[in-house]
Amino acid sequence: MIFGKAGFGGAVADFEAAVSAQDAKRSGKAFVRLQETFGQARESELLDGGPRLAAVLEQVPPGPRAVVAVLVGACVERGADAERCAPGVLAGLRWALEQAVAFADAWAATGGGAFPAPDGSEPGPELVERVGFEAAVGWLTLPQWEMAAVAMLNHRGVRREAGSRGDALRLLGAVERASGLELKSLAHALLVLDDEPLVALHRTSGTGYLLRISGIGDNFQLHTLLADALIGGGHVEGHAPSSQEVAVCRETPGQVDTVGSFDLVAPDGELIWNEGTPADIPVVDGVRLLVLDDPSYRRTWPAGRFFPGMRGDALLERALDQEEAERWYAHVSPAKNTTG
Repeated sequence: MIFGKAGFGGAVADFEAAVSAQDAKRSGKAFVRLQETFGQARESELLDGGPRLAAVLEQVPPGPRAVVAVLVGACVERGADAERCAPGVLAGLRWALEQAVAFADAWAATGGGAFPAPDGSEPGPELVERVGFEAAVGWLTLPQWEMAAVAMLNHRGVRREAGSRGDALRLLGAVERASGLELKSLAHALLVLDDEPLVALHRTSGTGYLLRISGIGDNFQLHTLLADALIGGGHVEGHAPSSQEVAVCRETPGQVDTVGSFDLVAPDGELIWNEGTPADIPVVDGVRLLVLDDPSYRRTWPAGRFFPGMRGDALLERALDQEEAERWYAHVSPAKNTTG
């Protein structure tokens, strides 16, 4: 009998056994069944299957490995334990990024030209001859690894344990510089801060506040949460976002149109773009320091979360006393750019 139980659970068991036995024919058939049965999988099969697939991911041949990682990510999105699944997926991401760097180097060394689209396709013989099989697979599967890794990094426990995020960012930067390929979701996910202290100085009132931020994917989301904590909380004057605008920036699904309440400014006076991330805010004396100026023009956008699966928070811990605020203001220069 070739296969065991039917359904996704059976496909996982067959794939797991075939990969461990290095049975290429059987694992190939089980690989097809994984994809065919996932859509009808029961919750219990997903909770069990995600970690089991992640555990054998390193043994899966490079070609199908990224697809299996995407299935693991989909299991996590439907309730599988992200912390058990993450090590295998993030190790695979590192491998893919390393191979993509090798791909870019080989591509440049063999004449350069426009890079092939990383569309998850199997590499053709000409591409393999030019750059090597594993480098070609690593490059072509980058968007799949991005999808799988972000599913893991949506979870705070994974981000807390993911000590290799710095290495992944370094490799991602090397890929982007060499090829021009931007994997924005992966970059933002790798930069997410948790339990990060933030001093916000409201220049108009001369006051300052200590906050703690977690799970915020971009500065649009941060902007709305800061406005709620400081304006909505009655600490400073300005436009306070509605409760619905705030809710979608924390954990409620969807988006709601909002209006900007501040210009976000670095201590040196340069504008900090909403399109960036809280990691763009400079660190001064061990703490991220942000200046909030009155908005220089009216700007609107759909409030929400850059990562719909990630809860975000900007919690006000306390207002700074006058002496403490003045010490922080000593690091601040006038705003340089209030347009754009």
